[in-house]
Amino acid sequence: MDPQTIKLLAAGLAIGFGAVGPGIGIGIVALGALQAIGRNPDASDRIQTNMFVGFAFAEAVAIYALVVALILLFVV
Repeated sequence: MDPQTIKLLAAGLAIGFGAVGPGIGIGIVALGALQAIGRNPDASDRIQTNMFVGFAFAEAVAIYALVVALILLFVV
């Protein structure tokens, strides 16, 4: 196989697998937050704040995967 092909495949796999985990994580965080708000609507402000912090941490993993993919494309 051509080294360029391997590099493109590695970058595609890095961003592909790197996006699956955060997608599942964000879905689980949203599910938990909506269930908690449904049980106790008075606590929705605190729950939403924590939910957005959880979204940010999960999305950071996807951004790291993007950085790895870009490094594989342009540096290696």
